[in-house]
Amino acid sequence: MHVRDLSRFLFELSESNNRAWFVMNKPRYDILRAEFLQFVAQLINEVSRFDPAIAGCEGKKALFRINRDVRFGKDKSPYKTNFSASILPSGRKKPSEGGGPAYYFQLDGNGRLFFAVGEYMPPADRLKAIRNHIVADPSGFSKLLKNKGLKEIFGTLQDEGKLIRPPKGYDAEHPHIEQLKLKNFMVWTECSIVDMDATQIQAILLKGFKSALPLVIWLRAAAD
Repeated sequence: MHVRDLSRFLFELSESNNRAWFVMNKPRYDILRAEFLQFVAQLINEVSRFDPAIAGCEGKKALFRINRDVRFGKDKSPYKTNFSASILPSGRKKPSEGGGPAYYFQLDGNGRLFFAVGEYMPPADRLKAIRNHIVADPSGFSKLLKNKGLKEIFGTLQDEGKLIRPPKGYDAEHPHIEQLKLKNFMVWTECSIVDMDATQIQAILLKGFKSALPLVIWLRAAAD
């Protein structure tokens, strides 16, 4: 994967996000997309060494389309300005489909790498299962939150969309009530990849993903 070429393409796309520009630059896109797919396939192979559950994930299923869904948003820009992938055993699932914990990352035109692990906006039944798992295994959850490797790279669970009040049916005095209010069970971070090559980026992702394996295992244990 030629990182500099990819970053340049995405930066130019962000400056000229329209169909005419994209059609003119489609040959560039096709080459970069193929390289990105190869990178993702290699990443899946490496991640499967410490998480065998995702060994069957297909690279093509992990990739997100570059076309944006403009039906409901105010932003009508036709294309995303990043390349992204979500790796999980069943292939990529929409958040509403409850695909379980995933390893996600994206590269943009500003030389930034964003990566995340966990479940983002799981559907109601899945969210309930995770919350019930916290109640059933408070000590195990406490151990997860204190995990040194996870905290060093990601910090704590993200609180985007967190409820103000305790969810209905859960004890307001529970020791993990603040986590029970969460609507996402995911960690994420970002860093600059300016002047990095694909091998260096892969190393960053592998270190981050491996550090978050305890979160993945804990979430998989949350039976529906």
